[in-house]
Amino acid sequence: MRSTGVHHVDLVVASIERSLPFYRDLLGPLGWHGLSEVEGERGETIFYLTGPGTSIGLREAQTRGFEPYDRYRIGLHHLCFEAYARADVEERAEWLRGQGVEIESGPEEYGYEPGYYAVFFYDPDGIKLEIVHVPGRAA
Repeated sequence: MRSTGVHHVDLVVASIERSLPFYRDLLGPLGWHGLSEVEGERGETIFYLTGPGTSIGLREAQTRGFEPYDRYRIGLHHLCFEAYARADVEERAEWLRGQGVEIESGPEEYGYEPGYYAVFFYDPDGIKLEIVHVPGRAA
């Protein structure tokens, strides 16, 4: 049996009012134009942003008193979005700088595989994100 890829990933965020505009503005230029809402298992609203072949869900935290995000605890280390071109990585990095977003590194080439060009940065809750272009592998 063969998988066709990841259908969706859901993230829990501190504030939908802060995170939904961040993700829409970040991902829109990369082809993520769909937005839908569904009811979660606890009655919460989940906002799904739909991109090329997958979706990302955002739901507001229901447990308060949470600590800052630590990607080295059990759970998500980072989430990577694919770009069609190296120029898209550059453009999104420039947008991130203009928004005052903390950039961990890049954009630059990394040795993971030939032509791997990426920028690593953090969302409003400190979740590590990446935008990458790999020649010949773009969605």
